[in-house]
Amino acid sequence: MFKFSEISDMCIKCGKCIPGCTIHRVNPDEATSPRGFLDILKGVEEGDIQIDKTFKDTVESCFLCNQCVEICPNSLPTDFMIENARNLVAKKFGIAWWKRAFFFLLRHRWAYDLIAKLGFYFQSCGFKIEENKKSIRSRFSLPMLEKGRLLPAFRKKTFLKKYPEEIKGSGKRRVAIFIGCLANYNYTEVGDALVKILKFLDIDIFIPKKQACCGAPAYFTGDFETTEYLIRKNIAYFESFIDEVEAILVPEATCMAMLRKDYEEYIKHYMDEEWLKRYKKIQGKIFSTTEWLYKYTNLREKLNKKNLTLTYHDACHCAKVFSIRKEPRELLKKVVKIEEMEDSNLCCGFGGITIQSEKFHLARKEGLIKAEMIKKVNADIVSAECSACRMQITEHLDKVGDNKLFKHPLEIIAEAIE
Repeated sequence: MFKFSEISDMCIKCGKCIPGCTIHRVNPDEATSPRGFLDILKGVEEGDIQIDKTFKDTVESCFLCNQCVEICPNSLPTDFMIENARNLVAKKFGIAWWKRAFFFLLRHRWAYDLIAKLGFYFQSCGFKIEENKKSIRSRFSLPMLEKGRLLPAFRKKTFLKKYPEEIKGSGKRRVAIFIGCLANYNYTEVGDALVKILKFLDIDIFIPKKQACCGAPAYFTGDFETTEYLIRKNIAYFESFIDEVEAILVPEATCMAMLRKDYEEYIKHYMDEEWLKRYKKIQGKIFSTTEWLYKYTNLREKLNKKNLTLTYHDACHCAKVFSIRKEPRELLKKVVKIEEMEDSNLCCGFGGITIQSEKFHLARKEGLIKAEMIKKVNADIVSAECSACRMQITEHLDKVGDNKLFKHPLEIIAEAIE
């Protein structure tokens, strides 16, 4: 069993983690506070607490937003503890059939491509198309979804199939794009915008066609077998081109954090030293898109002002994990006026596959809090560097009757160089 006590014993029970905790805000119970999680996990290790349905319900209630990790005086990796606890749950109770089916798609791109293609042609059978939001509203309940959910629509052609593997620029600089599943299958305009920006900067673009899912959905669910399979697959593939690019750009906050932080945590605990050495050669070249564009290009000097007002939401896996807050704003303020919301750092409540399905009542509570906050701002657009946030915020803005459009920062920047 994972040694939970090594971290739990370092918790000084100061309670600084509680005020900003996402799950504690919508379900104020000490058991589901960060320090409560740590005590429970130590109790499991010592045999005082059983891995039963109550334990399963408790550890699956965390949003994994990393607020507690960011604010903790000892920077305790509570998120890593929860992920390991979910692995114990998965071993004890198994994983729901539809999650296993989804993780099969993550392992096998050809299968996901096929489902996406069928989904594009048949999604209107069970869903109502919402063209203005490029999303679909379910007309009936599925085993894992509530009726009436607003979900991202599949696109006719995935991002990875829209472009050649190599797009030539000046030949002086070359970067790779790791697109992420939502941006590949649903929000393809994100990748389109990144390609347009890199072309504008005259940078050679490499789109690795054999890239697999980063593994975050499986990892956050406790499916470590799928997680390790995808880690090994991606690292082996990245090694084949890493020396030929100066960066791997990731437009999705969660994918970027998985590749840049969670891979390291997992490899250190569950894989050998050789894999860690191989990963370290790759890790330093992984960047969020706005972070890299801000730090390593002169893009800011080339942008045109537009008559738009924007409010910016800090995606948890950019802001709380890597403190990437300044970079997107510095780029965007060259294009639009930014009106800050009351708390841009407040988690939107997406929370991952389990929260979005089996515990959507929690996602709904947090989503409505965030949506009401955004609604108060006099802005045309809401933006964040994360398609999971896009999915969650779009749905809940709809629920509170706010017609702001969600756009990724890259989309706004791409429009400013036309």
